Amino acid sequence: MGTRESSPLAKGPIQEQILTPDPFSEDQAALLRSMVSAYAGGGNPLRNRGIRTIAVVSGKGGVGKTNLSVNLALALGSQGWRVAVMDADLGLANVDILFGMMPKYNLGHVIRGQRDLEDILVTVEERVMVIPGGAGVQELADLDQGRQAELIEKLAALEGKVDILMVDTGAGIHRNIISFALASDTTVLLTSPEPTSIRDAYGVLKSLVMSSAGGLDVRLLVNMAMSDEEAEAVAERIQMAANQFLGISVPYIGQIPWDKKVRDAVQERRPFFSSFPGCRASLALLELAGRLVGPENITDDGAGRGVKSFLFRLTRRLGLGR
Repeated sequence: MGTRESSPLAKGPIQEQILTPDPFSEDQAALLRSMVSAYAGGGNPLRNRGIRTIAVVSGKGGVGKTNLSVNLALALGSQGWRVAVMDADLGLANVDILFGMMPKYNLGHVIRGQRDLEDILVTVEERVMVIPGGAGVQELADLDQGRQAELIEKLAALEGKVDILMVDTGAGIHRNIISFALASDTTVLLTSPEPTSIRDAYGVLKSLVMSSAGGLDVRLLVNMAMSDEEAEAVAERIQMAANQFLGISVPYIGQIPWDKKVRDAVQERRPFFSSFPGCRASLALLELAGRLVGPENITDDGAGRGVKSFLFRLTRRLGLGR
């Protein structure tokens, strides 16, 4: 661990480990699904208590951020949650690619008053929908207060339709990315074991802390790890730096193992959770979904603050830099 904040993660790279994926059967996958979703059959405890917004961020591209957003939404849907995925990556909006679809309309059409929310929502699987964003997200920052209020009322139609809004942001520390993260109830910070990814993830974390006014809820997730030990070492490095230099505690919620099936699914333009429900990455996502919004995390204030609150905070933050 370095002694200067400019390089709190200055350490040698973690040695790669070769790990042969363990085979998982469809029966095992079905068993785990039934275990983690058993509570959903009696009615969702957070339903009608405000949409919970979860933003997924990363310090650099290529760590699987959009792949995580898409497949985590499907994992949550399989557990009984109603989920909408908002594509908020202005530079490389590719949620539609991973779902193998070509949406006709996007959020920009709603912002310009050309379409209503119902016109742009795309149902991809039972309980899972997509809100195509693309370049339309940038227009949010240019709205006056009157048009912001009108847009918020339009998007408030999500209330009652979904329980969780998953926001797939861009990579890096651009103001728009930080705004989406800070407006959300929970932020999932994604990194891979690569040293540059670890460094950049810390950079995003630092930006979030410096831009927030307290109440920051960030969870750390390691993707494409070759073993539990490798992922835990990565998480510990970021957690130590966050505690020493930023004065915050960042919970580690787990890892998604490297899995060839993930690459195969991307090439097929299909989510790996749908194509290979029994693979190691899919089973890890089921456990992750439970840790994010499972019954053990539901408290009196565990529900989301609602889509109106999210959009109000978002438009306010996007307008700060004008």
